[in-house]
This record gives sequence, C-alpha cells and structure tokens, in this order.
Amino acid sequence: MDHIEGEPCHDVEDCRLTDRHVQTLLDREADEIARHFTGTFSPETVRECVEDSYTQLAATARIRTHLPVLAARFARQRLEATAKNQGATVSDKPEVLFVCVHNAGRSQMAAALLDHHAAGRVTVRSAGSAPADTINPAVVEAMNELGLDLSKEFPKPLTTEAVQAADVVITMGCGDACPVFPGKRYLDWQLDDPAGKGIDAVRPIRDEIDRRVRALLDELVTTNA
Repeated sequence: MDHIEGEPCHDVEDCRLTDRHVQTLLDREADEIARHFTGTFSPETVRECVEDSYTQLAATARIRTHLPVLAARFARQRLEATAKNQGATVSDKPEVLFVCVHNAGRSQMAAALLDHHAAGRVTVRSAGSAPADTINPAVVEAMNELGLDLSKEFPKPLTTEAVQAADVVITMGCGDACPVFPGKRYLDWQLDDPAGKGIDAVRPIRDEIDRRVRALLDELVTTNA
C-alpha cells in the first residue's frame, strides 16, 4: 500500500527506501555533515547516523516535509555528543540535558530558556523517551510571548550518547528514566504537565521553569568562572 503524505508510516524503513527524493536529501545532508567531521568520523559512520536518525524521527512524525533536515540536525547533535564522549572534541562549556517523556512541553521550554539566558555560555539539549510528533501549541504560544521561537524545534528521542555528553541531566517530574553515569549531576524538577492545558495554565509552568533555569545558570556560571 502506498504511503499517504501526512500519515504515520508503519514501515519507516520501507518509506525511506522507496522515496528516492528523501534518500537524495539524506545523502546530501550526510555528505555535508561528513565534511564537518572529517578526521573524526568516516563518511560511512555519518551516513549511518543520519539514516538512523531519520528512522527514529519518522517513527512518530505525521508530517514529513522537513524530516530529512530535522534528521540531519538530530544526527549532528548525536555525533557532536559522541565526539565529546570519545575525547575527540574538548569544550569548557557545561552541557545540560533536559528530559521529559514526550519532549514536547517542559523540556522544550527549559532548553529554550536556558539557551536564551546563557547566551552561548552553556550547551543545551533536550530529549524524550517517547517523543511526540510535534511541540505542544500552547507551549509554542507561551514562549512566543517571551520572544522565543520554538517553530524550528522538534521532539527528539533520548539517546545514551546525549546523557553521556551532559554534565547536568534534568528530568521534569514526569517519571522519565535516564541512564546513570558517574560524574553526572542528576536533578528532577517536579513540574505540572502542560499537555492538554490552555495558554493561561501554561504561563505559570513556563515562569516556574524560567525561575529554576536562571538559578541553575547562576550555579553553572559560578562553578565554571
């Protein structure tokens, strides 16, 4: 049966391989990323990561128009984390990973707020153990009120390499489990879930996250001063 655009694909591998246009886009993205990681990862490793990232995102995506580009962004993040874990790259910036089940609300707000306030002083990631197909619209609206645009963000699967690369791993009080590695700082922020809530209910959640993010940033900047 032909896949209908806009509907979830039950066989993502088949969808990818039977769409030559998508494969061409993935190949193009992989070639560009491979040039960035010359001397660190082989082109074959990069291509495998790009295709695996596409497969993971396609498992929940409803709209696939920009999926190859999103897969490339996800793959680049994974490769950057792996390079850091292997000691191939060194950074004195602390790295924070925010995790919630769907990576569609609390973790996205926290990542955007910390990235904004840190202004390049902190590397910020977010992910979810069961990522949704899109970010909560009320969350997008609430962040727009602060001038922060989440329209280019997307829910991402939680990966072991992302946890390994982080200095601080923060779950959002939603029962998500993360791999535990020595030397990491783990926090659990108990926060209301914005899922199914309107903008009036999301604003207080956003503001509480903002308060916690600012306090965390003060700690990180002081520690790394």
